Amino acid sequence: MVQKRRISRVVQIGDIAIGGSNPVAIQTMWDRPINTIDDALVTRINNLKELGCDAIRFGAPRLSDVELLGALAPQLKMPLIVDIHFDYRIALRALDFPIAKLRINPGNIGMERKVFEVATKAKDKGVPIRIGVNGGSLLSSLKDEPNRAKALVQSALDEVEVLERIGFENIVISVKDSNPEYVDEAVRLLAKSCDYPIHLGITEAGTLIPAITQSAFYLGGLLKDGIGDTIRISISDRIEYEVMAARQLLSLLKIDERRMPKLVSCPLCARNSFDTHYFAQKIEERLYGMQGDFTVAVMGCVVNGPGEAGHADLAITGAGNKVFVYRKEERIFSGDAQEAERFFLEQLTLLEEASMHATPRA
Repeated sequence: MVQKRRISRVVQIGDIAIGGSNPVAIQTMWDRPINTIDDALVTRINNLKELGCDAIRFGAPRLSDVELLGALAPQLKMPLIVDIHFDYRIALRALDFPIAKLRINPGNIGMERKVFEVATKAKDKGVPIRIGVNGGSLLSSLKDEPNRAKALVQSALDEVEVLERIGFENIVISVKDSNPEYVDEAVRLLAKSCDYPIHLGITEAGTLIPAITQSAFYLGGLLKDGIGDTIRISISDRIEYEVMAARQLLSLLKIDERRMPKLVSCPLCARNSFDTHYFAQKIEERLYGMQGDFTVAVMGCVVNGPGEAGHADLAITGAGNKVFVYRKEERIFSGDAQEAERFFLEQLTLLEEASMHATPRA
């Protein structure tokens, strides 16, 4: 059971609000340089919104990058965040465009006067700043601190003090490391030390399986204890997986107001007469783009298939050369795999439409 939510300030990021009692926002980060803006780029980013992404962050290592991002921002269905390292002038230029938030790294952004200049302009523009501390880029003065978690938090709070000195309090904070135990300890310490919204993440979490496993265990534990206002599950894989994993985690913890369909699917075995892997993967991203309180089952044989079909709102299973589609316990289709797939997808659309107008289950 999720504990009472930590009370934090509310920060507006474009058209979404984080902190306070607002829903935990899902973020991802674009995974390649942008050299031009085309329809394919805009479509892929906007499709992330359909999967459940609330904001997207872009690295901007060059001044020319923010020119492109400034042109891109109005074409997106969600807020665009610009990630700045080393050169504060890039942050200043980014603020000339309709960006929703800046992320700066205290470990490499430079002297206080540079931070003052960025914060002064951000304050004038009404743009929040995330102080994003990473274990791999701590200031040299903190690298010898034996308690890594304490060093992460101290770096963040030192930068908060710099911003507060000029009256800038439109702040979000993150303390990340590749060691999830340090992240857990640091976030809990940070949560006790201030009331700014906290962005959760494990940096360099690895490939699909270790990244999701670590994030679910450690970040899920923080969320369960009421800590965390935004989240990114970093994965060395497709950014769509980052969004899907985060949405699944929030759904399991019952802290995502967007009702999410549940997918039940079986692993393959010698009894299989229907390719559950292919079909489950085919519909998975479509389900993440849906909202609804219903269960879909993809089963491979007659052992558990009919039984799971009875528990699901919509199910597909196979026996011999036939594939069957069920609504609840009623078999509503029998035919070959291609026909069954077409019929199933039609029923899935109808189920979503009905679920959107239904009262949520307890």
